[in-house]
Amino acid sequence: MSVDLNVVGGTLATTNGKLDAGFAVDDGTIVAVGKRKKLPSADQTLDVDGQLVLPGIVDPHVHIDGFNSIDTYETGTAAAAKGGITTVINFAWQTWNGERSDDSDDAVWMDEGSLHTAIERQKQKATESYVDYGLHATVTAEDPSVVDEFESVVEAGIPTFKFFTAYDIAVSNGFLQVAFDRLAELDAVAVLHTEDTSVCQALTEKQQEEGRNSATDYPEARPDYTEAMALSDAAAVAEATGCQYYGIHTSSDAAVTALAAVREDGSQFRGETCTHYTTLTEEAYGEQGTLALQSPPLRTQEDVDAMFKHLREGPLSVVSTDHVASTRADKTVDNWWDCSFGVNSLQTSLPVFHDEAINRRGHSYKFLVDAMARTPANTFGLPNKGRLTVGADADFVVFDPNETYTISADENESRADYSVYAGREVTGRVKQTYLRGNCIVDETGIVADPGYGEFRERPVPNWGPQETHR
Repeated sequence: MSVDLNVVGGTLATTNGKLDAGFAVDDGTIVAVGKRKKLPSADQTLDVDGQLVLPGIVDPHVHIDGFNSIDTYETGTAAAAKGGITTVINFAWQTWNGERSDDSDDAVWMDEGSLHTAIERQKQKATESYVDYGLHATVTAEDPSVVDEFESVVEAGIPTFKFFTAYDIAVSNGFLQVAFDRLAELDAVAVLHTEDTSVCQALTEKQQEEGRNSATDYPEARPDYTEAMALSDAAAVAEATGCQYYGIHTSSDAAVTALAAVREDGSQFRGETCTHYTTLTEEAYGEQGTLALQSPPLRTQEDVDAMFKHLREGPLSVVSTDHVASTRADKTVDNWWDCSFGVNSLQTSLPVFHDEAINRRGHSYKFLVDAMARTPANTFGLPNKGRLTVGADADFVVFDPNETYTISADENESRADYSVYAGREVTGRVKQTYLRGNCIVDETGIVADPGYGEFRERPVPNWGPQETHR
């Protein structure tokens, strides 16, 4: 009896290093890994002709079809697929009224809201997704009734809950205490954006009074200590309650140091950084202006180097995109404080991080696969994603590690019409992307039908002691 597909002729990039082998796929699942002659007969054979084969990238931090992003699921996940990303986790915003911030003269947040309503809205929007997706339940108001929803949200396959300590959707440490107590009882995960909102607001107002409106002034309005102090507060609450804690978009050595102070073996505290914090510095604000604005800000070269150190040694373990799609026109403003935060990078994250980590810094493919595939899958309850092993979903990327090209926004599948990486020369390119054994991207572009991606219910993740990415 034959299987559906054999993938042969390449080198597998795995968490154990590179392996000269192939694998067999049946009904969307990897059923055998080994030398070509050891694989079962197959209806089809994909000979990748000496290319690398990576597991499909898992991005646990994306913004698609939300208050801050103009991408639909079709355009955002098309960008993801072309970038070798086969699974994303998006956000379901509790009190969002459904309007985009840039399109509304009024606040887009209501006083109350239901997580289940937010989740259902995102599922309805996601019917044209090209890649598999999950959701983070995102708490945006101190409404006590939202805590009552936590158990049923976990039962619905969403065991991760995001909170902010910044912006007009910040919640207090007291509310975090109540929420974390309940999440700890459920073994669920708190996902935190940490910046001290009062200090950031005071520094912003000071710059406004002084007329310091340039993008180059922006980092001083959200300095590294605001990230570190808010992280320390939230982590202290998590430590006291026993709640599992995941820090998103870590940008500074100061913030990582605060996380390291409580991390121990990674069984309760974990953290990520983003592609832009590993490849760009605050100099980008002088070169690109407000196009490069995101929160937290880009930092110094020393902080960039620290991101790699802490990915190797802990406490950081994941590289995400924090993808946000905006137009060049929306991002180009006179005063930096009038600019929306966020940059788009779903399509470019893998080649850019590959070029920086592998080609420029000499890291291994194990390091890359751990940080962008296996560890995010393990951390967020996706045991069949992010690996090329028997029993895993047949999500994989055919990758040419030797092709050199210059990134151009003209190739964007995202609705964003610019890229912070435009003009950057990289070596390493996605050639094909497969999701559950079916090709969704080849060298002609997107070849799947919209809607092939599925919602992935996730169990509560089992966080044990965590290995480093050395």
